[in-house]
Amino acid sequence: MKRTYGDACGIARALDVVGERWALLVVRELLLGPKRFTDLRAGLPHLSPDVLAQRLRELEQAGVVRRVKLPPPAGSRVYELTEWGRELEPVVLGLGLWGSSRAPFPSDHGELGADSLVLALKTLFEPARANGLVGRTYELRLGDEAVFAVRVGERELHASRGSAADSAATITAEPGVLEQVLWHGRSPNAGGLEIDGDRPAGTRFLRLFPLPG
Repeated sequence: MKRTYGDACGIARALDVVGERWALLVVRELLLGPKRFTDLRAGLPHLSPDVLAQRLRELEQAGVVRRVKLPPPAGSRVYELTEWGRELEPVVLGLGLWGSSRAPFPSDHGELGADSLVLALKTLFEPARANGLVGRTYELRLGDEAVFAVRVGERELHASRGSAADSAATITAEPGVLEQVLWHGRSPNAGGLEIDGDRPAGTRFLRLFPLPG
């Protein structure tokens, strides 16, 4: 039987749905688009298959997640957020910003996964730095198969899984390398990161995501 706080407050009722351990991280993994069970496992390597299956069942029963079958030729079954589940995005990004600004950063954290890194870009995007880049689209290639289309908006960064049409630049790097360039002082010219297309625009894009404080 699923636990409940038994509290009528909206915060408590929300936690009844997504407050179990790993639940919000499952939501995080689906914010940028549908994923197969194996893809979710890859994005949450410390989560056991049994617990992942349990969380997915609970989120599906709550109406946050649904299972769908991709059209041919793929035909795979994937998990995706419902419309109600997608409303959790500002909550998840807000938690990310809160954690980035004050929570201690563990020395043995391991590198960010591709989805987590792109969501960090959405969280830390600084519109005041984007003069001249608004409306431009970039393609991020993070690792072997993780490809994202990212568009600079006036107030927010828009991101989705998949290739970008008419991208100003394509940025290719392992997630750990891009993390080092963005937030740990590594030069984009130090190796491991490539910018194809409009290199000045790609370099400016990398400066849009300062850490709080």
